[in-house]
Amino acid sequence: MSAAPAHLDRTLAALADPNRRQVVDLLAQRPRQAGELARELGLAPPAMSRHLRTLRESGLVEESHPEFDARVRIYALRPQPMVHLLRWLEESERLWTEQLAAFKAHVERDA
Repeated sequence: MSAAPAHLDRTLAALADPNRRQVVDLLAQRPRQAGELARELGLAPPAMSRHLRTLRESGLVEESHPEFDARVRIYALRPQPMVHLLRWLEESERLWTEQLAAFKAHVERDA
C-alpha cells in the first residue's frame, strides 16, 4: 500500500479532534450556521471558529453565504474527502484480509 496522499493526511488530522468529529456528524444531517454548531457542542464562538477553519482547510467543510445576508455563514459537509478516506480504509482492510488469510494458510499447512 502506498503512502497516504497529503489530502488524506489533512482529513485524518482534522478528524483527530472529537469536537471536529461532532461538527462533521452534525453537518452530515444538514448545513448549519457557526453559532448553531457552537451551541450544539457547548463551545465558545472563538473555539468553534478555530475548528471550522481547520475543517475548511482540510476540505471537509465548505462555507457559503445566503443571498439575503452576506454576513451569515452557512457551513456544509463536502463528501469528497470522506470518499478518499473510505477508499484508503477499504484498501487497508483488503491488505489486512490478505495477510491474515496467508497467515492462516501458513499455520494450517504447518499443523
